[in-house]
Amino acid sequence: DQERVEQMVTGVVRRLEAMGETEIDAKAIGELVMEGLAGLDDVAYVRYASVYKDFREARDFGEFIGELEEQEGEGGA
Repeated sequence: DQERVEQMVTGVVRRLEAMGETEIDAKAIGELVMEGLAGLDDVAYVRYASVYKDFREARDFGEFIGELEEQEGEGGA
């Protein structure tokens, strides 16, 4: 829901502010957003990852989802 999304965004912003840098690499921001989405919504996480990681083929989705399932099996993501 909207409140959970806002909390995730606030958490990302706080982590960025805690870095204390005036410039932050886009990769670092992307990784923080992916981490936030992973805990929020699996579908949003995969959709964001598909753009962020530049998926080109259906196989890319399959591999990513396979990794996600392995992490969930290990108690991650």
